[in-house]
Amino acid sequence: MVMLILLVLECLLALSPGAAAEIAVREGRAVLRAESLERIIQIDGNVSTVGFSVDGTGILAERAKEFSVVITREESNRKPRGLRPEEAGEKNYFSGGGRARWRAEGFDPARYEDLRPDAPRWVDPRTVEAGSWSGSAAAKPVAAITRPAAGVTRLTVRTALDKDPALAGVTIELVYEVYDGHPAVRKWAVVRNGGTRWLRLERMMIDDVRLTPLASKSLAAAMFGVQPSVVGFEGPGGRYGILAASEVPSALRSIAAQGGMGYTETLFEWVLGPGEVFTSEPVFYYGFHGPVFGANASTPLDRAVEGQYMEFLRTRIGIAADTAPMHGPQWMTWAYFYDTIDDGLVRQLADIAARAGFTEMLFDDGWQKGRLGTEIDTKKFPDFRATADFVRSKGLKLGLWVSCFRDADSRDVADMPDARILPVLLRSPTLPGMGMSFTSAAWRDYYVRDLVATAKRYGASYFKQDFTNIMYGDLAEGHESRTRRESLLRGLRGLLSVQAMLRREAPDVVNEITHEIYWGTPGVPADLAALKTTARFHIPPNEAIGSNVRENGGRPWTAETHAAALRRGCWLARQRFYSHRGLPLYPLEFYAAVTASYQGSLTPAIQDRQIASWLMGMPVCYSGDSRTLSEEQIAHYRKRLDLVRRLERDYGIYKRFQFSGAPEPTDVGWHWWGKLNPQGYGVVVAMRGSGGADRQTVTIPWVRPERSYHVKGLLSGVMYGSFAGKVLQESGIPVRLPVYGQELLELAP
Repeated sequence: MVMLILLVLECLLALSPGAAAEIAVREGRAVLRAESLERIIQIDGNVSTVGFSVDGTGILAERAKEFSVVITREESNRKPRGLRPEEAGEKNYFSGGGRARWRAEGFDPARYEDLRPDAPRWVDPRTVEAGSWSGSAAAKPVAAITRPAAGVTRLTVRTALDKDPALAGVTIELVYEVYDGHPAVRKWAVVRNGGTRWLRLERMMIDDVRLTPLASKSLAAAMFGVQPSVVGFEGPGGRYGILAASEVPSALRSIAAQGGMGYTETLFEWVLGPGEVFTSEPVFYYGFHGPVFGANASTPLDRAVEGQYMEFLRTRIGIAADTAPMHGPQWMTWAYFYDTIDDGLVRQLADIAARAGFTEMLFDDGWQKGRLGTEIDTKKFPDFRATADFVRSKGLKLGLWVSCFRDADSRDVADMPDARILPVLLRSPTLPGMGMSFTSAAWRDYYVRDLVATAKRYGASYFKQDFTNIMYGDLAEGHESRTRRESLLRGLRGLLSVQAMLRREAPDVVNEITHEIYWGTPGVPADLAALKTTARFHIPPNEAIGSNVRENGGRPWTAETHAAALRRGCWLARQRFYSHRGLPLYPLEFYAAVTASYQGSLTPAIQDRQIASWLMGMPVCYSGDSRTLSEEQIAHYRKRLDLVRRLERDYGIYKRFQFSGAPEPTDVGWHWWGKLNPQGYGVVVAMRGSGGADRQTVTIPWVRPERSYHVKGLLSGVMYGSFAGKVLQESGIPVRLPVYGQELLELAP
């Protein structure tokens, strides 16, 4: 009972405005206080965090280096020269090549070396650490406190490095922010080159701290060598800790084992010319504390992530999906049909999708000339406007797949021949198409204008942007990057700036990027950097299990083996969504719930399992040869998808995900999660795997104890009755499910 009361108080506090955060500087020491988080920074000849605590418990292992970077100068003090087209003899090929090839090529530092005779020579390295400035190049730091926005307090610490002649004119600003109502400290660094030398920055740690030994837990997926963007660090017993979160994009991000955050050493560098400024991406720490209780161990980390921290992301960091339309459920063409679509086929598929209850249809790869750009393949689609009108007449939003590659005779290349990546990046040895560079400001503008015009021309309301080009690097003359390695961060920033431009220029269009365009093939998970500008992110891996009903790895399907494959796809979806739980799940698209049946393999129970599994986030996307569906299967999809839309309309379930105090995902026993609004109304999704008991008590800790709830099983039709919130929290509801069964428990007023 005591633990329940503590949980209720904690939930009520999370819903309240919260205490004002504050920063005070006295006698060479800055104290940053935000809710339960306190950070003490010594500002004398050095700048160094000397105290870091959550709810009064220290978590700092040692005095911090605070910020570190290595600065070198160009020996001849020359601006690095770009690569001219006649010099670009090397060719790279965008190719999937499997995970082994991606690992081998994607992180090979030698790829980015400039071996030309007149390549820049970086000499005389200086390691700059804020924690030990007083004995090196730095003048005395100067601190200032400002309030740039309501509820935000900022500390800026500025230090000039003028004591070292090699760093003359260089200043570094460390910027910290705290926010009313949130136990968070956010930080970024600004390096200004006010001197006359050409400099290079590398090995940058934005927040160079070492936390005490704490148990770490990834809260945003780490895949194919790329680190998560959110990591939880828990103290003994899980009663307190801190989230380390990085807004650095894609593979450029690094979070150390003891919590320091910066850039990946082998992939980051930045050239800083005279008068230029480099501003790092922000990183932040978010504190949590409280009791651990319940049979399924409700932890303060989990409660913070699903509650107060998620609100912080929405209100302070910014999530693009919050200002974009929420289309879906979506049906898309790729998983079975690949690029073989044409007018007759998509009309047939659109009719089935509409009757099945889908509200968005994506034309994936295959609608354009040469499978690239935005020019129509008129052999497949003699009147694409009429095709688009037909799809929309069925009540479906129209989505279009696009890429950052262009044919040699495309409008983009004709208008902007200098926008290509150099060394040249070709789509494959057999397929035409050249990679265009997001480090070209002119092409970024062109690309956005083209998509906006295409959306208006055909009534498209969603773009899926695909294909890898950034990870290969770009050294083209006239582009923003001055070295090939520098182009990695510049390219990622360019891609994300394009997404921000799309949101501004076409706010009614959903912009999506894939894991491939965001780095490699197979690509990287979603992260905070992407979700700030991208309304939807297509997460890896691309595995639509069972989509091809004609073959099963060279062996024929049976109804039983195909049904098992469809269930495996549902399990994979829940795993992938859950691995991203430190991010909002509603912008994430996982590929794909398979709408295909072989000899009756797609049973109503499997259809329900797809609905339930993809409802961990938002129910996109579905794909497969829908022509194999019976009228009964089409009608069942319609019934379930209509139900999901009704729940979204009534309770706003898409943006909700509660998982504290419930079992972790399994495909053997039981697990469940909440899609409840702040009043506790909405649905709880309960699932059973291949084993476990027939009957399970489902506790629901996320309701309000003082409210009453009417509970109904929407898939089974069982009326469970009315319950006090306190009863749902403490005693739960007995639910009975068969093997591989699922239920949606509606909690209504």
